[in-house]
Amino acid sequence: MKGFKDFLMQGNLIELATAVIIAGAFGKVVEAFTKLIMDFIGLAGGTPDFSTVTIPGLGINIGVFITALISFIMIAAIVYFFVIKPYQHVKELADARLKADKDAEAPAPTTDELLAEIRDLLKTRA
Repeated sequence: MKGFKDFLMQGNLIELATAVIIAGAFGKVVEAFTKLIMDFIGLAGGTPDFSTVTIPGLGINIGVFITALISFIMIAAIVYFFVIKPYQHVKELADARLKADKDAEAPAPTTDELLAEIRDLLKTRA
């Protein structure tokens, strides 16, 4: 029983559960935003609902698939442009700042190192 308790309390499981909860909430926000965009598209060219589209002659309904595909592409675009791109930009800024901080913290050479460098330069001149 102790092993099971340790498994439940380890960091990875807690982080995974938190990610699933946040993803569920974020999914609802993205769906609402997608519906908003679909409504704007509907204002321009009619309601974007393809659920009644069928293949002529066969009677196979492909409209539901087309609607789901368009929604998927819109959701992917929303996630890319409003989550991934800003995250990449912030990460690049943070990485550049860390690199600048690391370069600024480089220790100054010691007197012995400077003298050795001068000696080596003088040897190459002679």
